[in-house]
Amino acid sequence: MFDIKWIRENSEAFDKALARRGFEASADKLIALDDARRSHITKLQEAQERRNAASKEIGKAKAAKDEDKANALIDEVAEIKSFIQSGEDKERELNAALEGAMAVIPNLPLDDVPEGKDEADNVELRTVGEKPVLDFEPKEHFEISGAEAGLDFGTAAKLSGSRFVLLKGQIAHLERAIGQFMIDLHTQEHGYMEVSPPLLVHNTALYGTGQLPKFEEDLFKTNGDHYLIPTAEVPLTNMVAGEIVAEETLPLRVTALTYCFRSEAGSAGRDTRGMLRQHQFMKCELVSITKPEASLDELERMLGCAETVLQKLGLHYRVMTLCTGDMGFGARKTYDIEVWLPGQDTYREISSCSVCGDFQARRMNARYRVTGEKQLGHVHTLNGSGVAVGRALIAVLENYQNADGSITVPEVLRPYMNGLEKIG
Repeated sequence: MFDIKWIRENSEAFDKALARRGFEASADKLIALDDARRSHITKLQEAQERRNAASKEIGKAKAAKDEDKANALIDEVAEIKSFIQSGEDKERELNAALEGAMAVIPNLPLDDVPEGKDEADNVELRTVGEKPVLDFEPKEHFEISGAEAGLDFGTAAKLSGSRFVLLKGQIAHLERAIGQFMIDLHTQEHGYMEVSPPLLVHNTALYGTGQLPKFEEDLFKTNGDHYLIPTAEVPLTNMVAGEIVAEETLPLRVTALTYCFRSEAGSAGRDTRGMLRQHQFMKCELVSITKPEASLDELERMLGCAETVLQKLGLHYRVMTLCTGDMGFGARKTYDIEVWLPGQDTYREISSCSVCGDFQARRMNARYRVTGEKQLGHVHTLNGSGVAVGRALIAVLENYQNADGSITVPEVLRPYMNGLEKIG
């Protein structure tokens, strides 16, 4: 969300920033909605003032035994009361119209974000490590003989339909090991506090982080007022919703290893083979709540934490700065980490780290109090994958595959695999 006062004072800059994201100019429309709202509020205030004055005049008229004037004033007060009652309903409608119009406008990109339309315009920041040298034709994860028995798509389809997988045996163990390794790394070495959040949230939480109202089709909704989380960013960020946190408690860094659920609306026909794009997947999420002046440094820190996961797993990857047309709805700047998959002979996203400024904080009404002062300010929020467990599993299977179809277990995961060195 945005501060309508700021939009009034910076309407040209606001529209230019939206244009960089491929979004139509909106300042005039929003200001017009706010003008109508403010004009109506002024009329209500004037009506309230006149009602108060007329009520006093009634007493004076009765004291003077001027019944005609008193009765006329009583009728006037009744009319004003009726206007105020209906006017309060209209005020709520005007407030909702302005809020609804702003709720579907994406966040404004930072000045250093490269301009572009889609992923083809993203800019490579750096590559880390080397592509594995294999003396055989590498296979995709679902074709590796040592992994096939543990990747049961048929049973999953019988149970749940397409875009699900049932992991078994050593592959199920490997997925658990990868997730446990990540959560241990972030809590023990990177200073994040582990959280085990609900996987069902109210619509207000999804509104706060920006998934609603614009992206409802991407969500799984229950019969009641709950949605399955598309990412643990939602419950973790909303921990400060409606709160005033003390400045000295910031930054707040939290992490969670959870399942995530996405309908994959609009992805029909994309990545249908294997477990690259699933309705249910596990992810280690990182969320930071900071003071405004610290958020950009925190973004670099969060990116480094996510990169450490791949470095310790010995995986080759590259870091991309997303262009304005490829960033998420609530982001001001985003880095993607793309891991190398030899079976596909390409890079695939395995993590996104974003700074959202006060965009989510305004939607959630999340503020902080400056130490020793009455002043309140909106916090800044950041989120990132640290990293997607399913895609890390794919990357391990493809990068550590052997000519005989077996998979070597990365050394960092062996303590989590009871010392197992090879699968298959």
